[in-house]
Amino acid sequence: MTGIDLDLDPVSLLTTDAIGQPGQRTFYLQARQNDKVVSLLVEKVQIQSLAIGLEEYLNEVAGKHPNLPPASAEYDETQMHINPPVDPLFRVGELGLAYDPDRDMIILVAREILGNELDQENASIVRMWCTRSQILALCAWGLVITGRGRPICPHCGEPMEPEGHFCPKKNGHKH
Repeated sequence: MTGIDLDLDPVSLLTTDAIGQPGQRTFYLQARQNDKVVSLLVEKVQIQSLAIGLEEYLNEVAGKHPNLPPASAEYDETQMHINPPVDPLFRVGELGLAYDPDRDMIILVAREILGNELDQENASIVRMWCTRSQILALCAWGLVITGRGRPICPHCGEPMEPEGHFCPKKNGHKH
């Protein structure tokens, strides 16, 4: 069976969000192209990695194209929450970036994760064409969303449950 091959060119909105309580949240990447809505399941670390890698990628793009106007990471939080439908098309295994200098557009490529490597040629793929400002806003918002999770233990660096946690640095004592 061949996977879905979808281009949203251009997106009218690109966002990420989480549903659920900290420690049990499900993360989504959502793109809109007018009335078409595509939701994808992602991992928290994928959003964080994208945000971290994007700065380096955009610096590389700016180095190759020094006359580009600056992009903005500003966003309106009311626009950044995901909207129904939230029925995900697939779970993302890989996120990639490409740049089209003729159109000054970033292409965010999401590829489905499948059971084994032999299936990868049949994996679904979604390409989301967005402005540099849209991708910067996505990443800025993504860092806000991923940072709203459980508090981090100052001793061991692990997430703490509301009732506390057994800290290995404190010899397992709950605090």
